[in-house]
Amino acid sequence: MKLTVVGGGSTYTPELIDGFARLRDTLPVEELVLVDPAAERLELVGGLARRIFARQGHDGRIVTTSDLDAGVDGADAVLLQLRVGGQAARQQDETWPLECGCVGQETTGAGGLAKALRTVPVVLDIAERVRRTNPDAWIIDFTNPVGIVTRALLQAGHKAVGLCNVAIGFQRKFAGLLGLTPSDVHLDHVGLNHLTWETGVRLGGPEGEDVLPKLLGEHGEAIAGDLHLPRTLLDRLGVVPSYYLRYFYAHDEVVRELGTKPSRAAEVAAMEEQLLRMYGDPALDEKPELLAKRGGAYYSEAAVDLAAGLLGGGGSPYQVVNTLNRGTLPFLPDDAVIEVQAAVGPKGPTPLAVPAVDPLFAGLMANVTAYEDLALTAALRGGRDLVFKALLAHPLVGQYAYAEGLTDRLIAHNREHLAWA
Repeated sequence: MKLTVVGGGSTYTPELIDGFARLRDTLPVEELVLVDPAAERLELVGGLARRIFARQGHDGRIVTTSDLDAGVDGADAVLLQLRVGGQAARQQDETWPLECGCVGQETTGAGGLAKALRTVPVVLDIAERVRRTNPDAWIIDFTNPVGIVTRALLQAGHKAVGLCNVAIGFQRKFAGLLGLTPSDVHLDHVGLNHLTWETGVRLGGPEGEDVLPKLLGEHGEAIAGDLHLPRTLLDRLGVVPSYYLRYFYAHDEVVRELGTKPSRAAEVAAMEEQLLRMYGDPALDEKPELLAKRGGAYYSEAAVDLAAGLLGGGGSPYQVVNTLNRGTLPFLPDDAVIEVQAAVGPKGPTPLAVPAVDPLFAGLMANVTAYEDLALTAALRGGRDLVFKALLAHPLVGQYAYAEGLTDRLIAHNREHLAWA
């Protein structure tokens, strides 16, 4: 089995490598190719990757290359984890929206739109080259904004599934609180990427007992603390929202906070410098503890499970993925990309049935789905008017004066990445 990671020079990659090494019985990788144009980073990450494999007794071959076509040739699956513009672009995404009184964040709001505009054309080019070289390969997208990028891939006819680590993080958290193993916990997870709610926590599988009321009753304070939302809100909703919902439920509070502290991008950039120095140490042969603070927790386990399911090697029977709606949520278009539990196999994911969704959540999903449709159109066609319309449609913007100011700033900060600007 050959897997290729595009963006293999990311500081995330050792997390992925550690999972491949530990879970080799689930996903027996014989050749792992790390592709990245940043040769110096790739050499550091590739060296650590080989040492991790060696330490854990994995006899798979790790190859590093900047040649995309060679890297994806013959791959059974291609994982995308790239960041167009790097941390410098992320820094901009998190700062200029604040000038208009809006949330500055890299995956939602105006910053998320900027990332989508930069990313979609690049990902589609990569996917087309994968299809020319190896049309049977699965594409697993971990590149944000996952929902929009996955929709672009599926709309273009690629064999693609989107992946996020939010659900697996909740699964691990809830299992710990309940004193269970993660495989004993099944989430009723519904929404769009980075706009999701846990509406049930079931024991053993999708038909198991729902212990969410018990979980909220006994551990609601701790869960709310992790989300930086009030316990009373969780009790009134009766669900656990993703921490990304704080941008919607406490928008003004978040904007004030972001204006008083260094950006997350600045923190990550400093962390990356330190991680890369550590990766260059020839004595280091395991992922460092610092990597846990970088983000992407449990990404490797989720990626292994998904790749194993798609390639017919096993994995968990049900997994949370980003895939086409196709009637699963009747209030959304069939071609919307939703994030739900699905049975995953060689033919792709099949979403499980979802009970009726509370209008409080369904309304926000419908609003953001309309924004994502406009955002994808803007990414594919370009133009100031399309960018403005996407921003005006986003519930974190929604006012024409904000949308005008954000449009000007988005274009000014991203000209080098926008062919039409």
